[in-house]
Amino acid sequence: MNEYVPILVLGALAVAFAVFSSVVSSVAGPRRFNRAKLEAYECGIQPTPQPVGGGRFPVKFYLTAMLFIIFGIEILFLYPWAVHFDQLGVFGLAAMALFVVNVSVAYAYEWRRGGLSWD
Repeated sequence: MNEYVPILVLGALAVAFAVFSSVVSSVAGPRRFNRAKLEAYECGIQPTPQPVGGGRFPVKFYLTAMLFIIFGIEILFLYPWAVHFDQLGVFGLAAMALFVVNVSVAYAYEWRRGGLSWD
């Protein structure tokens, strides 16, 4: 149980900071409501009336989301592999090489489609 005390203390500090920040911002912050603040924020796109059944999003949103997924999954798998690299041997190296090739193909597709250029 003594091993988990630092984790519990850190979790309690995080919750206390979040609650404290929320309370202070609601008490000390300005309360000026207007029409613009009540509208939904759509990533810089001016909100327009949506047709029945929903509207179409530009492909740029999906490419950006795919970019975050690619790098998130890559880090998720590369970190444990790097920690236990010496125990995995050649099989671990080959498996990770195939994984990096697979991620590189997705990255190249993203690059080719223009997902890395911010207009």
